[in-house]
Amino acid sequence: MRADAARNLEAVLTTGARILAVEPGATIASIAAEAGVDRRTVYRRFASREELLAAIHTARLEAIEAAIEDARLREAPVVVALHRYVENIIAVNRTWPVDLSLMLTDDAVRRRRDACLFEVDTFLARARDEGLLWPGPAEGWARVLLPHLLILASHQQAHLSPAEAADLAVDTFLHGIGAPHVSRMT
Repeated sequence: MRADAARNLEAVLTTGARILAVEPGATIASIAAEAGVDRRTVYRRFASREELLAAIHTARLEAIEAAIEDARLREAPVVVALHRYVENIIAVNRTWPVDLSLMLTDDAVRRRRDACLFEVDTFLARARDEGLLWPGPAEGWARVLLPHLLILASHQQAHLSPAEAADLAVDTFLHGIGAPHVSRMT
């Protein structure tokens, strides 16, 4: 693919993700205009709005897979891997703000998403085994809490860079928001 065609495709996909996250009924023409390309350019690549949406979801899934791989969840020191994963996913969420769950009716997409979840679950078990997370009932809570912190850090803290938002999210994940002198209830 030519460099300008690749740039146009990237612009259409990222613009489409941003627009469709806010306005799910947006047209290809409005996405093309916002991306700065002719709508015919989009229609040459995507025969329908559904094909464009599928390409956006695929790009988000690929970005998630790359974020997990880059974080080195199985081999990097746990705190380093956690921060890298959180920072990467915040960047993915900001670039690709569409909800992947819309594509989970596709078996291949669901398997890929489940493989990503398995990697994160395996990492959280490693974090527990290495003493970073409390064992017991908190284990399930960590799995539920982390994605919500990622969403909050991605969108509610949009004024922060992904690295700064990751600092806040990781600190909250590991230490909560209570003052250090407050004893924990057990």
